[in-house]
Amino acid sequence: MRITGYGICTWTFGDLPLATIAARVATLGLDGVELLGEIEKNTAAEAKRVLDDQGLRVFSLTPLNVDLAHPDDQTRQRALDYHFALLDFAAGVGAPLISCHGAVGRIRSIATWQREWALLVEGVCAIGARAQKLGLRVALELLNRYESHLLTSTEQGLRFLAQVGAPNVGLHLDAYHMNIEEPNPANAIGAAGQRLFLFHVADSNREAVGRGHTDFGALLRALDEIAYAGPLVIECAAPGPDPFQAIKDDSSVPWVETYARESLAKLRTLTTFL
Repeated sequence: MRITGYGICTWTFGDLPLATIAARVATLGLDGVELLGEIEKNTAAEAKRVLDDQGLRVFSLTPLNVDLAHPDDQTRQRALDYHFALLDFAAGVGAPLISCHGAVGRIRSIATWQREWALLVEGVCAIGARAQKLGLRVALELLNRYESHLLTSTEQGLRFLAQVGAPNVGLHLDAYHMNIEEPNPANAIGAAGQRLFLFHVADSNREAVGRGHTDFGALLRALDEIAYAGPLVIECAAPGPDPFQAIKDDSSVPWVETYARESLAKLRTLTTFL
């Protein structure tokens, strides 16, 4: 495979300081991170120094939970301004792309579905244009129906990209979400093709690769067939209630690290046969 490395989402470690997270990630043998866009906690220079010190790359940035499709103009403008600042941060920290998605946890429309779809298109067009000036890409993440009401499938994502019409805006697929939404996840990867910019990894239960029923052999073959050249980013969640809360108890971080080790070992084994 042509992947650029193996990473992990920093949000899964909760509120630990970035230096602590970076040290733990390096110990796990990973190549880099998807950095949560808490741009007020560290400057881009500070974050880059911390990660460089551990030999870690920043594969991508993921946004805080803002709402680009909200019908309220001020709410939507705050979300857009935040994404512009996130792009500047990404340029400073050396991240080649940012992820983008609807408000996580909002599962129904406030206005109409069609109106909010149009508002999201409008927002992503503006973000894509700003990203283009900075030489960055934007990956639109497709979430499952229990986390988002707008974009849940690759078919919808491709229709959305056609309306955005920007070559630097693509898709961000996630094996866990695909397990819920896609009739055939491997075929969905094939349909995404060169528009697939980023891929997240977790099994069907959002635990480590191998602890659920997802056919990762099929997914990795599909990624190889489309010549996917991005990272594989692990996004397993610690067990327990509330999927939007990273740290449930004192065992959460050890579980995240266990899942990361198991996933990395499985993925390396599977990719050796491609």
